[in-house]
Amino acid sequence: MQKTYPRVVNHIAVSVTDLEKAIKWYQEILGFDLINCDVIATDDSSLIASNFRAIFGPHVKVKVAWLSAGNQVGFEIFEFVEPKAELRPNNFEYWKSGFFHICITDPNIDELCRKIEESGLMQISQKDEKQCKEILIASERNTDHKLVYCKDPFGNIIEILTRSYEQVTGSNLH
Repeated sequence: MQKTYPRVVNHIAVSVTDLEKAIKWYQEILGFDLINCDVIATDDSSLIASNFRAIFGPHVKVKVAWLSAGNQVGFEIFEFVEPKAELRPNNFEYWKSGFFHICITDPNIDELCRKIEESGLMQISQKDEKQCKEILIASERNTDHKLVYCKDPFGNIIEILTRSYEQVTGSNLH
């Protein structure tokens, strides 16, 4: 059997309750670049409205921002206007199937955590039951590989690693 080639991640999308606040946070805290914004109603006759109608159904109105991460992976932010966006009571139900976090690579994890905390948010990773929030070691072989889990202002989970995916996972292989 022929080996399948690895596909490239094109973009990630999150849903929020305040698009403008989300754009500002992702630009100021993570440095993402804003590419475009639009309001799309699935009852319109445009191609994008037709595509959204096929995905979300009729009578949906959504504000969308398209951003780009440092490695050109797209990051889409959706704020549903009709039906109105709602915060989930618990966005970290990791034991249930489905996506539960995105991961950002930043070698200066301490500085990024400081910026996140200054924006009014806290990290959620903890080393013990005392709820002590701290940066964790990601690799038994290399203590410079660190990680932390945080939330954006809308409860979406963000992991931060100091090294690339290959470096961290490769250093943990036995």
